[in-house]
Amino acid sequence: MPHPRRPSREAEVDPFYDMLFNMLIAFVFCFIVALIAMNPKATKAGDVPSKAEFLISVSWPDRNPNDIDTWVEDPAGNMVWFKQPSAGLMHLDRDDRGEANDAIVVDGRRIESPIRQEVVTLRGIVPGEFTVNLQYYRSRDHQPVDVTVSILKVNPRAEVVFHGERRLERQGEEATAARFTLREDGSVADVNTLPKRLVQRP
Repeated sequence: MPHPRRPSREAEVDPFYDMLFNMLIAFVFCFIVALIAMNPKATKAGDVPSKAEFLISVSWPDRNPNDIDTWVEDPAGNMVWFKQPSAGLMHLDRDDRGEANDAIVVDGRRIESPIRQEVVTLRGIVPGEFTVNLQYYRSRDHQPVDVTVSILKVNPRAEVVFHGERRLERQGEEATAARFTLREDGSVADVNTLPKRLVQRP
């Protein structure tokens, strides 16, 4: 008597499971589409989210051991520096002290950041003159330090207001990096480097 023929593998698939599989694929597809729809539009090239009006960046060579400080005065006489990191609408986001605070120890291993940079954020428009000064606060190698200062208007689009370098020769030296005047509409009226003392002496 001939053996009954076994059904093929295709015939063994239950239509119910086939339907569930198709529903799963449809669900995953809908989930991916929903994720894409919820993501905000990508920022256009050159645009910066309006979390600030101006950024003042002060940087010096990577791994330099020395401590350079930033002082910024607004038109109302408010001043930010390492002992007063917030004043008026200005904020010193980080006091970079060279090699003194650019390292952490994790599981007994020292991890260092080579970056030397301080950033001051202006979070509003105050008409009048701002002054940006540098101070060679502490020297560890007794060498001159070349400091780069950039002032960027970031709202509504990134625009370089000032970019320049100053060489600080010795500990205690103060130098004016830039002075700039803001108009009521946030535009910059004047940029110069005329010296002005800001560092508070005891």
